[in-house]
Amino acid sequence: MTLQVRRRCKRRPRALHTLFRRRNLIGCCMCVCLHTCRIPSVRLSSEHSHPQSQSCGSTEFQIWLEQKMVSPAIAFAFLPLLLTLIIRYRYYFVLLYRAVLIRWVRDCLTGLTREERAYQYILTHATPGDVQSILDTFDQWCSSVEFISNIGPKKGKILDRLLQEHCPITVLELGTHCGYSTVRIARSLPIGARIYSVEMDEGNAKVAEKIIRLAGFDEDMVELIVRPSDEVIPRLREDFGVERLDLVFMDHWKRCYLPDLQLLEGSGLLGEGSIILADNVIFPGAPKFLRHARYSGLYEVRVHRAMLEYMRGIRDGMAELTFLGIK
Repeated sequence: MTLQVRRRCKRRPRALHTLFRRRNLIGCCMCVCLHTCRIPSVRLSSEHSHPQSQSCGSTEFQIWLEQKMVSPAIAFAFLPLLLTLIIRYRYYFVLLYRAVLIRWVRDCLTGLTREERAYQYILTHATPGDVQSILDTFDQWCSSVEFISNIGPKKGKILDRLLQEHCPITVLELGTHCGYSTVRIARSLPIGARIYSVEMDEGNAKVAEKIIRLAGFDEDMVELIVRPSDEVIPRLREDFGVERLDLVFMDHWKRCYLPDLQLLEGSGLLGEGSIILADNVIFPGAPKFLRHARYSGLYEVRVHRAMLEYMRGIRDGMAELTFLGIK
């Protein structure tokens, strides 16, 4: 009996080693199922053909293996969702990179604002007094160097068509920014017309004024007003002698679209046939503005579908409102 027991003790490590490896394989499969397919884990009982010491060792290994498998398994489970989101919203990631990350890095490296860098590029690459050269240079900079949310060349054609059709005499622009749209509007206006361009940021206004003067437009044609739009609109008649607005172009903060439109309605500056053109009503979007325009009964509304300026894959649009008069 003593010899038999000794033989069993000598053979136990080999059998334990074999069973231990099998349990490891089973544990791996169970962990994968547990963390990916959410199948409840089942532990083998030590009462069935395994000594207690063997069960304890296997259980400890299984617990260690489960802990090691948690992070990779979760990452593997969410990998298809992550890839789907990246593919679906890839253009928005590109926009984030171009509009935010590149701007932040170059602001730190140069000590200049993005608008000041744009002006320096235009000053060195465009022909002074040539409006088309200035606009083309601006488009080139925004397409290949840094992103700026101007109206752009494609949506600019919609603006050009409206200007040619209606020939407005008095134009209000809300959101001058760098002066791109101001120059584009000014070149299409008839003799004697005037633009009142409103910009609340002093730094942007300084750059815009340089670009406007570089294009050849003086203060008699373009009046640059550096104040918030909600302060300017109620005082257009008193401070600037404006009696009627033929065209209003909105390209400032989207949350201000609706309040400023309501200010224009209350000021009496909109006459029958006045045009309000609002950019970026799809992206970033101005849903309250569009809802008011469609259901107030004061406007004939048309939305021009387009892509976001200097980007592809991001849908945008411009809202053209024709004022029908207050009933």
